Amino acid sequence: MLTADQVVAAQKANIETLFGLTQKAFEGVEKLVELNVQATKAALAESANHTQAVLSVKDAQELLALQAGLMQPLAEKTAAYSRHLYDIASGAGAEFTKAAEAQAADAQSKFMAVVDNAAKNAPAGSETAVAVMKSAVSAASNAMESVQKAVKQATEMAEANFNTVAASAVNAAKTTTATAKKRG
Repeated sequence: MLTADQVVAAQKANIETLFGLTQKAFEGVEKLVELNVQATKAALAESANHTQAVLSVKDAQELLALQAGLMQPLAEKTAAYSRHLYDIASGAGAEFTKAAEAQAADAQSKFMAVVDNAAKNAPAGSETAVAVMKSAVSAASNAMESVQKAVKQATEMAEANFNTVAASAVNAAKTTTATAKKRG
């Protein structure tokens, strides 16, 4: 059976994990705020520069060429911003996943120790019940591993799709810009 010291140690470990995850969550929010501040500063500066350029345009053809020249960098910046945002989110998610996996493995090993201890002290003839309990714990563990693998595969697929969409958007902007410049 669990002793008071074991319960206190488990509670202490859970609290430390909670504080660690809270710190990681705040770090993610901090990175997000920093990213948005940088993006806003850059957007304001570019807006001011663009306004000056538009005010100095002499004819419609020059205006069209100016607009076309802005599309590709805008698409690239948007893709870079999205990529950075995705990296922040996936990094924070990875920290939470790693902590959850560690906690689950620790809980399973402690539970198995309790089952083994109970099996040693169980009356004769209860071997079948102990075997059923161990089998159930093993099945639950296998199910959790399968879910974790599926989540990891889904995450990898989502990242690959995100990269493909971002690359397609940038390439489309390049094509549009090239076409507009040829017409201009």
